[in-house]
Amino acid sequence: MGMTPQSLAALIPPDFTLGVATAAFQIEGAVAEDGRGPSGWDAFSQQDGHIVNGDRADVACDHYHRMPEDVELLHALGVDSYRFSLSWPRIQPDGRGQVNQAGIDFYDRLLDQLLERGISPMCTLYHWDTPLPLEQAGGWLNRDTAYRLADFAGLAAEAFGDRVHRWVTINEPTTVTLNGYALGIHAPGYPGLFEALPAAHHMILAHGLSIQALRSANVPGELGITNVYSPVVSARGGFANDLMVELFDILHNAMFSDPVLLGRYSDFNPLLTPFLHYLTDVSPEDLAIMSQPLDFYGLNYYFPTRIAPGSGPNTGPDAIPEGVPEHMLEDSPDLPFHITGWPQYDRTAFGWPIAPEYLAVALTEMANRYPGLPPVFITEGGASFPDVVVQDALTLEPHVADVNRISYLGDHLAAALNATAPGGPAESIDLRGYYVWTLMDNFEWAAGYSQRFGLVYVDFETQQRIPKSSYNWLQEITSLRAADTSSLRR
Repeated sequence: MGMTPQSLAALIPPDFTLGVATAAFQIEGAVAEDGRGPSGWDAFSQQDGHIVNGDRADVACDHYHRMPEDVELLHALGVDSYRFSLSWPRIQPDGRGQVNQAGIDFYDRLLDQLLERGISPMCTLYHWDTPLPLEQAGGWLNRDTAYRLADFAGLAAEAFGDRVHRWVTINEPTTVTLNGYALGIHAPGYPGLFEALPAAHHMILAHGLSIQALRSANVPGELGITNVYSPVVSARGGFANDLMVELFDILHNAMFSDPVLLGRYSDFNPLLTPFLHYLTDVSPEDLAIMSQPLDFYGLNYYFPTRIAPGSGPNTGPDAIPEGVPEHMLEDSPDLPFHITGWPQYDRTAFGWPIAPEYLAVALTEMANRYPGLPPVFITEGGASFPDVVVQDALTLEPHVADVNRISYLGDHLAAALNATAPGGPAESIDLRGYYVWTLMDNFEWAAGYSQRFGLVYVDFETQQRIPKSSYNWLQEITSLRAADTSSLRR
């Protein structure tokens, strides 16, 4: 699309939220300081072969010690909102019982500094860092973990409820289920395939219980959940391919959004029952909890998925996420489908197809499936590219010219705004905002430090922060919007 900052600023509605997002485990470091307990991801990353280059998040971006510096980066960027997550093991090391006051104090300082600078906090309760004692007790395969997260929600509400403007209960239960409990390439590393479905159910139950806990605490902030959506298409025609598209769409999308937004698991072709039998016998009581009314729905989008029936080499981005070991490229005889690539699209450094038009498809499918959909935020969107630091010829300062990221973000933001504008295919959606993933380069889960998504380059040896061209680009958009708003007030 090649839109300029001026044309994008003009396209963005005045009350639209522009923000950036991070996750505690990926940026904070200080994993054994001030009473923080270990998480399942700490244990997973300590085992050989799980993380690219054997990387660890022990220091990451050192945000725990450099938080004021990072808040200043947010303030200078001019964004409306910052989406961050609470480290569950930093606040409640065992996942139950005693609270670690040092953890509370850290987020107290963060919230106060954000609000002092006019930045609206969006707080995620759970962004994958399960306290290790709960993980060792079965993690999300154990129904009890749902109740422990609800307890944690109550603690967070008591500590921070007066200052958080929006709450996200869980980030991407899809990814936790598929990568952590089905394929075993994320923590906790269980390769359970279709036996992972209870983990999905328990996370959505935890979401509902957490909404109840937050509402019982009378928090004034808005309440929602965030999930990743991937439009699914057939690699080739025919009944078998269409059946596998339906199966993957359930596993990646509908299984997580249907109980939240419809209060049920949707009907499916009976031929899929051997794979989805767990979803056929769910109590009405659970479904009532899972479908608590929401103030907003968070949608993350990165790429579409292309499915072919039968075993085969899983070469698509959703099959080989985040630099996992080479053996994942092999056939998967235990799966009735395989995921294929998108040769027609340019790709990110992860090999993900750059397909902004499928963000419009995702929004359109959500609008058609859920007529009563609450207001929507794109709570994550971004891309990794092989960023290189060079010395600016004029200023002699270090610089990263990430023009591919600027193009990516501009195209995706425009696609979302055009799709939901009057006359667009998803015009019924009340799109309220877009959060860039992510503020700064970080520990990118199984890919370690090999993939850079940030608007700010981080030198992980020195912890120097270097704003990239994309940071300056977004800063120009926020400045133009601020100037327009000021002129309207006059």
